[in-house]
Amino acid sequence: MAEELPQQPAIPPHIMAAMQERMRMAQAMSKIKHKIVVMSGKGGVGKTSVAVNLAVTFAKEARVGIVDADVTGPDVPKILGIEHAPVVPTEGGLEPAIGVLDVKAVSMALVLGDRDTPVIWRGPLKIKALKQMLMDVKWGPLDYLIIDLPPGTSDEPLSIAQEIPDADGAVVVTTPQDVALLDVRKSIAFARAVNLRVIGIVENMSGMVCPHCGGTINVFKTGGGEAAAKELGLPFLGRIPLDPRIVIGGDAGKPFVLEHPDSPAARAFGGIVQAIQRELKEPATAKTAAK
Repeated sequence: MAEELPQQPAIPPHIMAAMQERMRMAQAMSKIKHKIVVMSGKGGVGKTSVAVNLAVTFAKEARVGIVDADVTGPDVPKILGIEHAPVVPTEGGLEPAIGVLDVKAVSMALVLGDRDTPVIWRGPLKIKALKQMLMDVKWGPLDYLIIDLPPGTSDEPLSIAQEIPDADGAVVVTTPQDVALLDVRKSIAFARAVNLRVIGIVENMSGMVCPHCGGTINVFKTGGGEAAAKELGLPFLGRIPLDPRIVIGGDAGKPFVLEHPDSPAARAFGGIVQAIQRELKEPATAKTAAK
């Protein structure tokens, strides 16, 4: 009589669930060519405005989606002009909201419906919601997925780095003053610790063109982001000047780069997109890769 082979131990349910979740995430992300994280070391640097206007600039020539990964403070729908377009659950997953130039978007603000409802969640619930926004949304084929992270280096950035290991990298947004640049260094150190490539640094609010005389006023100084990029051996993607119309457009739900395409700030966004595209064509090197 043939000897019976020993029975293989069953895979524990929690491990099986984790494996299935990873497979779903990989399947959802497989149709997206480039996944770009937009992050900052601190709040108040205009990161979300930068993320939305970069997404819209990309969308002039490509298929684009944006994830509002700031679960407790979601502002992307307001700036993109889709705050009254809820994400629709269907049998095959969630249908994203559609903004200008067919930019697909998902945000907790669209899921909750009531914009005054606070999200009072601990870390694990926030991470679960973020995973669902990535893998349960019917993104379809995209050229770029922009992921707008909350400021800092806590749960959400760590989860993105773990769940999307093939992300192209991070664009770090800062303002020129020293207090913001201190936090840039923390963001860079975080990215390197989790093996997330740093695509480059963007210096936001870098000077302001006077609407009366045309001269430049350095409200928050200028050049700090470029100096930090040089010091850290990272690409400097460009600087965006202050323009009050960026705030006005965000409040009105009309992305600035479409409303004022010939302005210095809109041209700056275009230059930054081109710089990102150049960096994505280059393999990660000792300077741009996470160490």
